Amino acid sequence: MNFLKAILAASALCAAASAARAQSYPDRPIRMIVPLAAASAVDNAARIVTQKMAENMGQPIAVLNNSGAAGVIGAGEVARAAPDGYTLGGFNDSIMTMLPNMQADLKWDILRDFEPVSLVATVEWGMIASNKTPWKTAGDFIADAKSRPGKIDFASGGNGSPQHIAMALFAQNAGISLTHVSYRGATQAAADVASGQVPVGMQGLATVAGLVRGDQMKLLGVSTSAPLAQFPGVPTISQSGLPDFTFNSWFTIMAPAGTPKEIVARLNAEVVKALADPGVREKLINQGLTPRGSPPEELRAATKAQLEKYARLIKAAGITNE
Repeated sequence: MNFLKAILAASALCAAASAARAQSYPDRPIRMIVPLAAASAVDNAARIVTQKMAENMGQPIAVLNNSGAAGVIGAGEVARAAPDGYTLGGFNDSIMTMLPNMQADLKWDILRDFEPVSLVATVEWGMIASNKTPWKTAGDFIADAKSRPGKIDFASGGNGSPQHIAMALFAQNAGISLTHVSYRGATQAAADVASGQVPVGMQGLATVAGLVRGDQMKLLGVSTSAPLAQFPGVPTISQSGLPDFTFNSWFTIMAPAGTPKEIVARLNAEVVKALADPGVREKLINQGLTPRGSPPEELRAATKAQLEKYARLIKAAGITNE
Protein backbone atom coordinates (compact mmCIF):
# COMPACT_ATOMS: atom_id res chain seq x y z
CA MET A 1 0.00 0.00 0.00
CA ASN A 2 2.85 2.40 0.87
CA PHE A 3 4.45 1.58 -2.48
CA LEU A 4 1.20 2.44 -4.29
CA LYS A 5 0.94 5.70 -2.38
CA ALA A 6 4.49 6.57 -3.37
CA ILE A 7 3.73 5.93 -7.02
CA LEU A 8 0.59 8.07 -6.87
CA ALA A 9 2.48 10.85 -5.11
CA ALA A 10 5.24 10.76 -7.72
CA SER A 11 2.67 10.86 -10.51
CA ALA A 12 0.99 13.85 -8.90
CA LEU A 13 4.33 15.65 -8.60
CA CYS A 14 5.13 14.95 -12.26
CA ALA A 15 1.70 16.24 -13.33
CA ALA A 16 2.14 19.37 -11.25
CA ALA A 17 5.62 19.97 -12.67
CA SER A 18 4.31 19.47 -16.22
CA ALA A 19 1.44 21.90 -15.62
CA ALA A 20 3.82 24.48 -14.13
CA ARG A 21 6.18 24.10 -17.11
CA ALA A 22 3.31 24.65 -19.54
CA GLN A 23 2.09 27.72 -17.64
CA SER A 24 5.54 29.36 -17.76
CA TYR A 25 6.12 28.44 -21.42
CA PRO A 26 7.60 30.20 -23.28
CA ASP A 27 10.11 32.03 -21.10
CA ARG A 28 12.81 32.41 -23.75
CA PRO A 29 13.03 32.73 -27.56
CA ILE A 30 11.83 29.90 -29.80
CA ARG A 31 13.48 28.84 -33.03
CA MET A 32 11.71 27.33 -36.02
CA ILE A 33 13.80 25.29 -38.45
CA VAL A 34 12.48 25.48 -42.01
CA PRO A 35 14.33 22.81 -44.05
CA LEU A 36 13.54 24.69 -47.26
CA ALA A 37 14.95 27.65 -49.15
CA ALA A 38 14.37 31.23 -48.05
CA ALA A 39 11.43 32.86 -49.89
CA SER A 40 9.87 29.47 -50.64
CA ALA A 41 6.14 29.09 -50.05
CA VAL A 42 6.54 27.48 -46.62
CA ASP A 43 9.24 29.95 -45.57
CA ASN A 44 7.01 32.90 -46.50
CA ALA A 45 4.06 31.42 -44.63
CA ALA A 46 6.18 30.55 -41.60
CA ARG A 47 7.38 34.13 -41.25
CA ILE A 48 3.85 35.54 -41.51
CA VAL A 49 2.35 33.17 -38.94
CA THR A 50 5.23 33.09 -36.45
CA GLN A 51 5.42 36.88 -36.35
CA LYS A 52 1.86 37.00 -35.02
CA MET A 53 2.48 34.02 -32.70
CA ALA A 54 5.53 35.79 -31.27
CA GLU A 55 3.53 38.96 -30.66
CA ASN A 56 0.82 37.00 -28.87
CA MET A 57 3.20 34.82 -26.83
CA GLY A 58 5.59 37.60 -25.83
CA GLN A 59 8.72 35.81 -27.06
CA PRO A 60 10.52 36.06 -30.41
CA ILE A 61 10.38 33.15 -32.86
CA ALA A 62 13.41 32.99 -35.14
CA VAL A 63 12.80 31.30 -38.51
CA LEU A 64 16.02 29.60 -39.64
CA ASN A 65 16.47 28.03 -43.09
CA ASN A 66 18.38 24.77 -43.45
CA SER A 67 17.61 23.54 -46.95
CA GLY A 68 20.29 20.91 -47.50
CA ALA A 69 19.62 17.44 -48.91
CA ALA A 70 15.96 18.05 -49.86
CA GLY A 71 15.05 18.82 -46.25
CA VAL A 72 16.71 15.75 -44.69
CA ILE A 73 19.27 17.76 -42.70
CA GLY A 74 16.90 20.38 -41.30
CA ALA A 75 14.27 17.83 -40.34
CA GLY A 76 16.94 15.78 -38.61
CA GLU A 77 17.99 18.83 -36.62
CA VAL A 78 14.42 19.17 -35.33
CA ALA A 79 14.16 15.44 -34.54
CA ARG A 80 17.34 15.59 -32.42
CA ALA A 81 16.41 18.78 -30.56
CA ALA A 82 15.38 18.82 -26.91
CA PRO A 83 11.63 18.16 -26.66
CA ASP A 84 10.93 21.32 -24.69
CA GLY A 85 8.97 23.44 -27.17
CA TYR A 86 11.89 25.74 -27.98
CA THR A 87 12.79 24.10 -31.28
CA LEU A 88 10.05 23.58 -33.85
CA GLY A 89 9.94 22.53 -37.48
CA GLY A 90 8.14 24.33 -40.28
CA PHE A 91 7.62 21.45 -42.71
CA ASN A 92 5.88 20.85 -46.00
CA ASP A 93 4.31 17.56 -47.02
CA SER A 94 7.29 16.82 -49.24
CA ILE A 95 9.43 16.34 -46.14
CA MET A 96 6.66 14.54 -44.29
CA THR A 97 5.13 12.23 -46.88
CA MET A 98 7.07 12.35 -50.18
CA LEU A 99 10.68 12.10 -49.04
CA PRO A 100 10.09 9.04 -46.80
CA ASN A 101 8.74 7.23 -49.87
CA MET A 102 11.88 7.98 -51.89
CA GLN A 103 14.73 7.63 -49.41
CA ALA A 104 15.03 4.43 -47.42
CA ASP A 105 18.05 5.45 -45.31
CA LEU A 106 16.50 8.40 -43.45
CA LYS A 107 17.80 8.73 -39.89
CA TRP A 108 14.39 9.90 -38.69
CA ASP A 109 10.81 8.71 -39.00
CA ILE A 110 8.06 11.29 -39.46
CA LEU A 111 5.56 9.35 -37.31
CA ARG A 112 8.02 8.22 -34.62
CA ASP A 113 10.33 11.22 -34.17
CA PHE A 114 7.95 14.19 -34.31
CA GLU A 115 4.91 15.51 -32.47
CA PRO A 116 2.37 17.14 -34.81
CA VAL A 117 1.33 20.64 -33.69
CA SER A 118 -0.95 21.84 -36.50
CA LEU A 119 -1.62 21.94 -40.21
CA VAL A 120 -1.21 25.69 -40.62
CA ALA A 121 -2.13 26.25 -44.26
CA THR A 122 -2.36 24.57 -47.59
CA VAL A 123 -0.17 26.05 -50.30
CA GLU A 124 -2.10 26.36 -53.54
CA TRP A 125 -0.16 25.67 -56.72
CA GLY A 126 -0.07 26.65 -60.35
CA MET A 127 1.76 26.17 -63.64
CA ILE A 128 4.18 29.00 -64.39
CA ALA A 129 5.83 29.84 -67.70
CA SER A 130 8.37 32.29 -69.04
CA ASN A 131 6.97 35.35 -70.81
CA LYS A 132 9.08 34.25 -73.78
CA THR A 133 6.84 31.23 -74.36
CA PRO A 134 3.77 31.30 -76.63
CA TRP A 135 1.45 29.41 -74.25
CA LYS A 136 -1.53 31.09 -72.62
CA THR A 137 -3.09 28.08 -70.90
CA ALA A 138 -2.16 24.60 -69.71
CA GLY A 139 -4.00 23.29 -72.75
CA ASP A 140 -1.66 25.22 -75.06
CA PHE A 141 1.32 23.77 -73.22
CA ILE A 142 0.03 20.20 -73.45
CA ALA A 143 -0.57 20.52 -77.19
CA ASP A 144 2.95 21.84 -77.75
CA ALA A 145 4.52 19.17 -75.55
CA LYS A 146 2.71 16.41 -77.43
CA SER A 147 4.13 17.72 -80.70
CA ARG A 148 7.68 17.78 -79.27
CA PRO A 149 8.07 14.83 -76.88
CA GLY A 150 11.00 15.24 -74.49
CA LYS A 151 12.01 18.59 -75.99
CA ILE A 152 10.55 20.92 -73.34
CA ASP A 153 12.42 21.44 -70.07
CA PHE A 154 10.75 22.09 -66.74
CA ALA A 155 12.34 23.50 -63.58
CA SER A 156 11.97 22.13 -60.05
CA GLY A 157 13.50 22.67 -56.64
CA GLY A 158 15.34 19.35 -56.82
CA ASN A 159 14.93 15.66 -57.54
CA GLY A 160 11.93 14.41 -55.62
CA SER A 161 10.87 17.95 -54.65
CA PRO A 162 7.18 18.91 -54.69
CA GLN A 163 7.79 20.83 -57.94
CA HIS A 164 9.27 17.70 -59.51
CA ILE A 165 6.45 15.48 -58.30
CA ALA A 166 3.71 17.94 -59.31
CA MET A 167 5.00 18.25 -62.87
CA ALA A 168 5.74 14.54 -63.18
CA LEU A 169 2.17 13.76 -62.15
CA PHE A 170 0.87 16.40 -64.55
CA ALA A 171 2.93 14.92 -67.41
CA GLN A 172 1.84 11.40 -66.55
CA ASN A 173 -1.85 12.40 -66.55
CA ALA A 174 -1.49 14.45 -69.74
CA GLY A 175 0.44 11.75 -71.59
CA ILE A 176 3.42 13.98 -72.36
CA SER A 177 7.19 13.62 -71.99
CA LEU A 178 9.24 16.46 -70.48
CA THR A 179 12.87 16.95 -69.45
CA HIS A 180 13.54 17.71 -65.78
CA VAL A 181 15.99 20.48 -64.80
CA SER A 182 16.79 20.27 -61.08
CA TYR A 183 17.70 23.28 -58.93
CA ARG A 184 18.68 23.71 -55.29
CA GLY A 185 15.37 25.03 -54.06
CA ALA A 186 12.07 26.31 -55.43
CA THR A 187 13.17 29.95 -55.38
CA GLN A 188 16.06 29.35 -57.80
CA ALA A 189 13.82 27.30 -60.07
CA ALA A 190 11.22 30.09 -60.19
CA ALA A 191 13.90 32.71 -60.89
CA ASP A 192 15.15 30.81 -63.93
CA VAL A 193 11.62 30.43 -65.30
CA ALA A 194 11.18 34.18 -64.88
CA SER A 195 14.46 34.84 -66.70
CA GLY A 196 13.57 32.42 -69.50
CA GLN A 197 16.42 29.99 -68.79
CA VAL A 198 13.80 27.24 -68.40
CA PRO A 199 10.37 27.70 -69.97
CA VAL A 200 7.95 26.15 -67.48
CA GLY A 201 7.40 24.67 -64.02
CA MET A 202 4.90 23.95 -61.28
CA GLN A 203 5.21 26.05 -58.13
CA GLY A 204 3.51 26.93 -54.90
CA LEU A 205 1.82 30.27 -55.54
CA ALA A 206 3.32 31.79 -52.39
CA THR A 207 6.74 31.45 -54.01
CA VAL A 208 5.79 33.10 -57.33
CA ALA A 209 2.93 35.48 -56.50
CA GLY A 210 5.16 38.56 -56.64
CA LEU A 211 6.73 37.49 -59.94
CA VAL A 212 3.30 36.84 -61.48
CA ARG A 213 1.82 40.13 -60.27
CA GLY A 214 4.94 41.95 -61.45
CA ASP A 215 4.43 40.51 -64.96
CA GLN A 216 7.80 38.75 -64.76
CA MET A 217 6.23 35.40 -65.65
CA LYS A 218 2.90 33.90 -66.72
CA LEU A 219 0.53 31.80 -64.66
CA LEU A 220 -0.98 29.33 -67.14
CA GLY A 221 -3.38 27.83 -64.63
CA VAL A 222 -3.94 27.09 -60.95
CA SER A 223 -4.11 23.51 -59.70
CA THR A 224 -7.10 24.13 -57.44
CA SER A 225 -10.60 22.77 -57.96
CA ALA A 226 -11.94 26.29 -58.56
CA PRO A 227 -10.36 29.57 -59.76
CA LEU A 228 -8.71 31.76 -57.09
CA ALA A 229 -10.06 35.27 -56.52
CA GLN A 230 -6.54 36.57 -55.83
CA PHE A 231 -5.48 35.61 -59.37
CA PRO A 232 -8.39 36.95 -61.44
CA GLY A 233 -8.69 35.68 -64.99
CA VAL A 234 -6.45 32.65 -64.41
CA PRO A 235 -8.30 29.38 -65.13
CA THR A 236 -7.77 26.13 -63.30
CA ILE A 237 -5.60 23.54 -64.99
CA SER A 238 -8.65 21.29 -64.93
CA GLN A 239 -10.63 23.86 -66.92
CA SER A 240 -7.88 24.63 -69.39
CA GLY A 241 -6.31 21.36 -70.36
CA LEU A 242 -6.29 18.49 -67.88
CA PRO A 243 -9.67 17.60 -66.35
CA ASP A 244 -9.70 16.68 -62.64
CA PHE A 245 -6.05 17.61 -62.05
CA THR A 246 -5.49 19.19 -58.62
CA PHE A 247 -2.37 19.57 -56.50
CA ASN A 248 -1.47 21.47 -53.33
CA SER A 249 0.99 21.14 -50.48
CA TRP A 250 1.03 21.71 -46.76
CA PHE A 251 2.66 24.03 -44.27
CA THR A 252 2.74 22.32 -40.90
CA ILE A 253 4.36 22.93 -37.55
CA MET A 254 6.00 19.93 -35.90
CA ALA A 255 7.86 19.48 -32.61
CA PRO A 256 10.37 16.83 -31.52
CA ALA A 257 8.85 13.60 -30.20
CA GLY A 258 8.34 13.71 -26.45
CA THR A 259 7.39 17.39 -26.30
CA PRO A 260 4.94 17.65 -23.39
CA LYS A 261 1.30 17.50 -24.45
CA GLU A 262 0.58 20.71 -22.55
CA ILE A 263 3.17 22.59 -24.60
CA VAL A 264 1.91 21.06 -27.87
CA ALA A 265 -1.61 22.12 -26.90
CA ARG A 266 -0.41 25.67 -26.13
CA LEU A 267 1.38 25.90 -29.48
CA ASN A 268 -1.66 24.57 -31.30
CA ALA A 269 -3.87 27.18 -29.61
CA GLU A 270 -1.41 29.91 -30.59
CA VAL A 271 -1.42 28.77 -34.24
CA VAL A 272 -5.22 28.85 -34.30
CA LYS A 273 -5.22 32.29 -32.66
CA ALA A 274 -2.72 33.66 -35.18
CA LEU A 275 -4.73 32.27 -38.11
CA ALA A 276 -7.86 33.99 -36.79
CA ASP A 277 -6.17 37.38 -37.19
CA PRO A 278 -7.59 39.17 -40.27
CA GLY A 279 -4.22 40.59 -41.23
CA VAL A 280 -2.52 37.18 -41.14
CA ARG A 281 -5.32 35.61 -43.15
CA GLU A 282 -5.18 38.36 -45.77
CA LYS A 283 -1.41 38.01 -46.20
CA LEU A 284 -1.62 34.23 -46.56
CA ILE A 285 -4.55 34.32 -48.98
CA ASN A 286 -2.94 37.03 -51.12
CA GLN A 287 0.08 34.78 -51.54
CA GLY A 288 -1.99 31.80 -52.64
CA LEU A 289 -2.32 29.96 -49.34
CA THR A 290 -5.46 28.76 -47.60
CA PRO A 291 -5.35 29.17 -43.79
CA ARG A 292 -6.29 25.95 -42.00
CA GLY A 293 -5.42 25.08 -38.40
CA SER A 294 -6.03 21.56 -37.11
CA PRO A 295 -5.82 19.51 -33.92
CA PRO A 296 -2.52 17.60 -33.58
CA GLU A 297 -4.23 14.21 -33.83
CA GLU A 298 -5.93 15.24 -37.08
CA LEU A 299 -2.55 16.15 -38.60
CA ARG A 300 -1.10 12.81 -37.50
CA ALA A 301 -3.96 10.93 -39.21
CA ALA A 302 -3.61 13.03 -42.38
CA THR A 303 0.14 12.35 -42.44
CA LYS A 304 -0.44 8.60 -42.30
CA ALA A 305 -2.99 8.80 -45.12
CA GLN A 306 -0.75 11.02 -47.27
CA LEU A 307 2.22 8.67 -46.78
CA GLU A 308 0.16 5.84 -48.23
CA LYS A 309 -1.17 8.01 -51.09
CA TYR A 310 2.27 9.17 -52.21
CA ALA A 311 3.73 5.69 -51.90
CA ARG A 312 1.36 4.66 -54.71
CA LEU A 313 1.78 7.81 -56.83
CA ILE A 314 5.58 7.99 -56.60
CA LYS A 315 5.98 4.32 -57.47
CA ALA A 316 3.62 4.64 -60.46
CA ALA A 317 5.46 7.72 -61.76
CA GLY A 318 8.91 6.21 -61.14
CA ILE A 319 10.12 9.28 -59.21
CA THR A 320 13.29 9.22 -57.13
CA ASN A 321 15.33 11.87 -55.36
CA GLU A 322 18.60 10.55 -56.80
